[in-house]
Amino acid sequence: MPPKVKFQKEEIVQAALDVIRQKGVSALSAREVATKLGVSTRPIFTYFASMEQLKAEVYAAAKEQYRQCLEKGLTESIPFLGVWKQFLGFAKKEPQLYRLLFLTPPDSISGGVQESLRLSQALARESLMRVYHMDEKTADCYFRDIWLVAFSFATLTVTGNCAYTDEEIFNIGAEISLSVCKAYKEIPGLPEGNYDKDSLFRQLIQQ
Repeated sequence: MPPKVKFQKEEIVQAALDVIRQKGVSALSAREVATKLGVSTRPIFTYFASMEQLKAEVYAAAKEQYRQCLEKGLTESIPFLGVWKQFLGFAKKEPQLYRLLFLTPPDSISGGVQESLRLSQALARESLMRVYHMDEKTADCYFRDIWLVAFSFATLTVTGNCAYTDEEIFNIGAEISLSVCKAYKEIPGLPEGNYDKDSLFRQLIQQ
């Protein structure tokens, strides 16, 4: 009889996630995962036909952890603020998983940053429409704009280049959020791109 497989599929995926956490996305290999588990590579390929299949499972697991973080933020009294905090917190706590989800070019396994943006946007959409009294198009545009700001701060953090304190990040985010929300509320046609940009700028600079 063949030897009994010691590890379950979920344990192998978890070990692969731990390899990424400790050594980065580029270090993920069957040998590294096997070393983490203290076995040969054979048990890995009992469950996975190839490393590409394992990488796909690892990507899905990382995406699920990220989704759970955002869902936790949505339970706060101001859901979108909760999402902002959880997003930045994920970058701080899981920098290598952040790199996997947001700083890895799209391929047959990963949808890259745009896939992660769409996931984030879909989770936040209902709360933005309800709390901020926006239609779906406006909520999506507002989320995109503010998410790009959060993405900048998170990426600066992950790459070790963020010179701002948490308080400064919060204050900058609040300023931009207020400005963008006010613009979408007060400028007809802005979400659709159907507005007179030049005329509006002339009015602003004359004030």
